[in-house]
Amino acid sequence: MTVRNAGLVHQVRMLRAGAGDPSMMLAQFRLSAVLVPLWGDEAVWTADEGGLRWIFAFSSKAELAGFVRSKGLAVDGFPYMTVFGSRLLDVAVPELGVPGGIALDVAGKEPMLFPPVRGIVPDAVALDGPVTTGDTGVG
Repeated sequence: MTVRNAGLVHQVRMLRAGAGDPSMMLAQFRLSAVLVPLWGDEAVWTADEGGLRWIFAFSSKAELAGFVRSKGLAVDGFPYMTVFGSRLLDVAVPELGVPGGIALDVAGKEPMLFPPVRGIVPDAVALDGPVTTGDTGVG
């Protein structure tokens, strides 16, 4: 499958230029097929930063190759999978087991983060999600 994400790249550029609409960019990401590098035993490549776990995703093979090269690794044959952004946000992020989000094109000129907040990831794993009250032991 050839990944062509001109719409996603355009939305990211518009937002970074201060002229975009965050909801349109998020919608475009959710509809886009992105490349996710695999590490180790076919696990998606993640990194922990700022108390969050970030899943790496790329809008094109060129963006993925730039990232792989930046890590000093060989690009040829580097394993990756193609997945829709919606699946990353709705399935992969909750499966992390810790607060996390998506880091798009992190080695490129126009990276974008999709943090674990309501409206981006499911409320159950959003850091600003609904507060549940349980037995406090008081009383």
